[in-house]
Amino acid sequence: MHEQAGLLFSTCSNSTCSNSPSSHSPPASPAMITRIPLRLAMLAPILCTLLFSALLAAGGDVHAGKPVEFTVRMLALDANEGIAAGDVDGDGVTDLVAGRQWFKGGDWAARPLRNIDDWNGYVQSNGDYLFDVNGDGRLDVIAGSFLPTEVYWYENPGEEALRLGKQWPAHLLKDTKKSQNEGQLFEDLDGDGRPEWIVNSWKKDCPMMVYRLLDRTGNSEPASETTQATGKPGGAKKAAAKPENSAKYSLVGHTLGESANGHGVAVGDLNGDGKTDVLVGQGWYEQPQSDPWGQPWIFHADWDLHSSLPMIVTDLDQDGDSDLIIGKGHDYGLSWWEQTEPDKETGKLSFEIHEIDSSFSQPHSLAWVDLDGDGNKDLITGKRYYAHNSRDPGGNEPPCLYYYTWDQASKSFQRHTIDEGHVGCGLQIVAEDLNGDSKVDIAVAGKSGTYLLLAQ
Repeated sequence: MHEQAGLLFSTCSNSTCSNSPSSHSPPASPAMITRIPLRLAMLAPILCTLLFSALLAAGGDVHAGKPVEFTVRMLALDANEGIAAGDVDGDGVTDLVAGRQWFKGGDWAARPLRNIDDWNGYVQSNGDYLFDVNGDGRLDVIAGSFLPTEVYWYENPGEEALRLGKQWPAHLLKDTKKSQNEGQLFEDLDGDGRPEWIVNSWKKDCPMMVYRLLDRTGNSEPASETTQATGKPGGAKKAAAKPENSAKYSLVGHTLGESANGHGVAVGDLNGDGKTDVLVGQGWYEQPQSDPWGQPWIFHADWDLHSSLPMIVTDLDQDGDSDLIIGKGHDYGLSWWEQTEPDKETGKLSFEIHEIDSSFSQPHSLAWVDLDGDGNKDLITGKRYYAHNSRDPGGNEPPCLYYYTWDQASKSFQRHTIDEGHVGCGLQIVAEDLNGDSKVDIAVAGKSGTYLLLAQ
């Protein structure tokens, strides 16, 4: 069921939908009716209730494995493509942040967050990440951009300012001096419980940079400036400096490699040594067994791709090694890569490529989560609508959003339609329980709109 501009319209997944009277089954004939004793009929509701309670007590999901349908609601329409979920106002309910606005869980009304300039069919922001930067117990937003080199954090102004619809003060977290940024991941690479800022560049010969969040409490580092982020290429317009920097953390860069990058990024233990590696468009960086921030990482040029952000690293076929799920971010193609025996002479990793879907283009962002409650993770992806402003193959085709269930016996995926014609992807996909009903919901932001999809 869709809710948009006050209108409701239905969508069906893996089935035929019709509102015509002819679509209903005809009345049962007397020959089709089986008479049930009254006493047994009266017991039926009680037995069903007991069975349902037993399933819940056992931790079961009565909807496990069944196709999932969603109520779809448009929240905003602009060129923003970043989105994240978290409890922004501290009321115990999950909210959404998406570019210029945040959306309060429950009513989902748009509220101001920050200013972002439009730029050549995009906005100058390539993702939203929630983190308590100043240690005040409230979630702030960290965001970078495509061409500007600065990373900003936007300070959560607190309950009263949020209630009044005030914008969030912008602070410079780091000027990386690096441009041509496709996007980033915010993942813990070294296992210390704190995420790293992992920046991917579409340019193959750009350095591969990872930035650590280091606690600056007690350090004599210079205070950052409060700025008005204009989003214009070349940086942000500086405003008056605050007398002190309220950020608890500094971003400290580490170069994994000087000249191997390229469109697409992922993290995961690719070679089974217990360490989290970093994958990029041209290959993968192997994390050292010790002192990961004191040395470059070994680079393996095992492929040359223009891939999704992220790719998925997982043991899909359960044979003990890591496989990959990869989308072509600016072309047709979604596939899984089955890891096979490495080359005996060189040790180079080898893969057998299996097609998942080639019917739509620009599967730029992927999510890997148990969507239907059967205990197995599912793949969520769709079209990054107007990713290159119609210049990609299939760029003018309608947006779409799908999820895929994995069948271990046949080693194949089955596609399920979430939406076609309205909802597409941007640079991030949120997949978690957003309304407290223990079902996994979805939120996306892209050029077809910012959407909330609540599982039914």
